[in-house]
Amino acid sequence: MLSPITLRRLQHFRANRRGYWSLWIFLSIFFVCIFAEVVANDKPLLVIFEGHLIFPVIETIPETEFGGEFATEAEYRDEFVRELIEKKGEIYWPMIRYSYDTINYDLPAAAPSHPTGENWFGTDDQGRDVVARLIYGFRISVLFGLVLTILSSIVGVAAGAVQGYFGGRVDILGQRFIEIWSGLPVLFLLIILSSFVEPNFWWLLGIMLLFSWMGLVGVVRAEFLRGRNLEYVRAARALGMSHSRIMKRHILPNAMVATMTFMPFILSGSITTLTALDFLGFGLPPGSPSLGELLAQGKANLHAPWLGIAGFSVIALQLSLLIFIGEGVRDAFDPRHNA
Repeated sequence: MLSPITLRRLQHFRANRRGYWSLWIFLSIFFVCIFAEVVANDKPLLVIFEGHLIFPVIETIPETEFGGEFATEAEYRDEFVRELIEKKGEIYWPMIRYSYDTINYDLPAAAPSHPTGENWFGTDDQGRDVVARLIYGFRISVLFGLVLTILSSIVGVAAGAVQGYFGGRVDILGQRFIEIWSGLPVLFLLIILSSFVEPNFWWLLGIMLLFSWMGLVGVVRAEFLRGRNLEYVRAARALGMSHSRIMKRHILPNAMVATMTFMPFILSGSITTLTALDFLGFGLPPGSPSLGELLAQGKANLHAPWLGIAGFSVIALQLSLLIFIGEGVRDAFDPRHNA
């Protein structure tokens, strides 16, 4: 059962129509992108061959199984392989017959080619379908932002709680460390480290986590500084309750209110940072589905405006929805509304 305060917050969030509908639109788009392999893939979803059901998306089938000549995985986009299958069965394709790295060799013009019925938003400068790369890029950017937001929130809340609860020398040393650590040039460090290690998803996540956790320390620290002197906290301390239990049960719930209001904005900031790094060429490995890399292609190919327009539209929609959701959460957790 939800508490009356939680129910009231949900009512306030639902009353914010812009934030409420933005949440549903964002979840709908993200749900589609989570199953990107089912929506956009160069392999069929289902092949019925001689009465047997085959799922090429999740299993590797050699061409010889369909009567071909090669023992390697069947190239389902090849007309010869399609004819072999259709003689004794049927093929069911996804809505978009391209994955993020599939190259279309039958373009009507040189890559990047203009939008057509086959490639709805055209192709990039390597002949890859833009819609498929947008779907996969949306998924990887949101997943990266979610993981980074959750991990940085855990570290930031823990650091702010320790500083605010114990105060004194612990607080002073923590604040001086944060002042020094926040002054380091993050972008320059990423550029320097990129010359030693090839960046990937987890490498970028670890490097950005080293600096992104500081965003929540201030608000959590202030909440613990205020809460540690409240009467029920002092009473719990006098009864012999451990510091960790006091922090977890009596002060942390109050600090989580401020944390929840900041998390959507941290998520949008994480996505923006990843997009900027990909745009500059210091993000995900080359060939990865990236919204920032698509923007860089649009900048390098001004004669193909659909690249920049498609990338900008998706990023603008993504960040706008997150900001509207964050505003709705902030208003729902506003103590003036819950009084």
